[in-house]
Amino acid sequence: MNSDKSTTALLKDEHIKYIIGLDKQSDGLEYWLSAHLRLNGIYWGSTALAILGRSDALPREQVISRVLACRHPNGGYGGDPGHDPHLLMTLSAIQILATYDALEETDTLTTMEYVKSLQQPDGSFAGDSWGEVDTRFVYCAISCASLLNSLHMIRLPDALSYLQRCQNFDGGFGSVPGAESHAGQIFCCVGALAIADALHTIDADKLGWWLAERQLKNGGLNGRPEKLEDVCYSWWVLSCLAMLNRLHWIDSDKLIAFILSSQDEDGGIADRPGDMPDVFHTLFGICGLSILGHPGLQPVDPRYCMPKAVTDRLFAKPKSPTPSGSQP
Repeated sequence: MNSDKSTTALLKDEHIKYIIGLDKQSDGLEYWLSAHLRLNGIYWGSTALAILGRSDALPREQVISRVLACRHPNGGYGGDPGHDPHLLMTLSAIQILATYDALEETDTLTTMEYVKSLQQPDGSFAGDSWGEVDTRFVYCAISCASLLNSLHMIRLPDALSYLQRCQNFDGGFGSVPGAESHAGQIFCCVGALAIADALHTIDADKLGWWLAERQLKNGGLNGRPEKLEDVCYSWWVLSCLAMLNRLHWIDSDKLIAFILSSQDEDGGIADRPGDMPDVFHTLFGICGLSILGHPGLQPVDPRYCMPKAVTDRLFAKPKSPTPSGSQP
């Protein structure tokens, strides 16, 4: 149930309490049905807390221990201990460890070998050993490699060429070549191209117009034409507009009002006003507000969906040619 105050102010303290309390709800069926998303959930929650300025709200050693328990001998990470490894979860693990400055506590070279092993002959990446291909996985691979200072370990030109083949006549990108443009896939492609310093391959005006058209009369953004507004697109759309320097093409005040109206008075943000909150939409609502310069929030890096202070720290370090775990 939303309260009147949720429509005008960011409920920081309530959101912090909501996120901290999520792992204490293990008596509910939803907790166990979502076990395959546990590592993603830790990323969503810990990143939201960091943007809220409370990266200390979760016990650091427990978070790191939980992440490392999801690691496989092949270097990949599963959604929960004992789950099969996947690129989606592997990126979440690397993001969490980077945020807590703990990358040196694991063998990142083996992780990069795992990522490298999933690249396909056409430059794309499979998500896991079962072979599903999606532009999400290309983004995960490039983001992982960048965060681990290991872009040289993948065939980057082939991956970028594959992404370019996924671009459509409307300027957007789909999950595979010929697939419908979708804001989530567009973030993956634009984010990967931004990380690789290849945004010049995009028609920024054409894509920026498609993204700006995602704003509806109520201020919210949708992911593709004729769909409902959803708070999560406050990240997928806004981050791309930020990377393309077209953030001013939408009505930011109306979007801020929409995000704030989707808050729950007890903490958490829902997909839209009146729905139940969850940690996924909480993160992306907070990150959207951060991109728009909402007061009291830490800056977010639109390429990685991580605190900018973390990526600044990572990339300010002296560059090493190989990640940890390698032999001298």
